[in-house]
Amino acid sequence: MSITKNTILNHQEIQHKIKRIAYQIYESNVYEEDIILAGIQENGFLLAKKLKQNLEKISDIKPVLCKVNIVKKNPLSEITTSLKKEEYTNKSLVLIDDVLNSGSTLIYGVKHFLDVPLKQFKTAVLVNRNHKKYPVKADFKGISLSTSLNEHVEVTLSGKQFEAYLK
Repeated sequence: MSITKNTILNHQEIQHKIKRIAYQIYESNVYEEDIILAGIQENGFLLAKKLKQNLEKISDIKPVLCKVNIVKKNPLSEITTSLKKEEYTNKSLVLIDDVLNSGSTLIYGVKHFLDVPLKQFKTAVLVNRNHKKYPVKADFKGISLSTSLNEHVEVTLSGKQFEAYLK
């Protein structure tokens, strides 16, 4: 049985979605001097980097990157970040991942950041799959996609050609 690859978003469309999400983050934080972009390791962090680049082009906000280390297969294990708690306390923070599927990675990421007071807390994803088993939502999303439970969304944000596809 061969695995078929159905493109959901091509490189140009992903670039457009990232730019649009950056504008939404800016609009939501227009009075902030800086903002924490907390990307969940691997693709979430790559997406956070790209959002940072776009925010720096369109605003005076100083985006600060934070890498969030979550074991996606075991989100109950210890979560660590590249920033100390003091560095994001009383700041506006956006938790970022590539795909929102069941919501487990995002909800445990949210839980981690709730240990300190935040000025504002939002979430951003490139693809929202609408299969949530936890009460978490994406405040900023590139695309919402209804898929079957046995389908899988892959996102490639490294290299020269970005792509999101269904397999």
